[in-house]
Amino acid sequence: FFSSVFSFSVFCFGFLRGPSASPFWMDGFKNKLVSVITQDGRVIVGKLVGFDHTTNIILSDSHERVYSAQIGVESVSLGLYIVRGDNVAVVGELDPELEEESDLSLVRAAPINPVVY
Repeated sequence: FFSSVFSFSVFCFGFLRGPSASPFWMDGFKNKLVSVITQDGRVIVGKLVGFDHTTNIILSDSHERVYSAQIGVESVSLGLYIVRGDNVAVVGELDPELEEESDLSLVRAAPINPVVY
């Protein structure tokens, strides 16, 4: 499923830690629909309106996608939302047309497990 919704613009933060890390590659994602997967396994979708050098991310019109193997995907509205940079695992640009066509109520998937160090 993710391969059909995510565009090729996906970036993983596993190796991008430390004082020399710079998230300014995200300029290309600004004002676009993105999906953020957090270290604790949450999936938050929204329009990227801002970020800083510590990868703190500001999303507008955001919602959390809560995955379930039994009942499909639930969408919880969050509105304007800030994700702390140390909690960001993956950021990916979404294709708005594919998002419109997707019926997430039909998607069955187990929730993403948290990152374990």
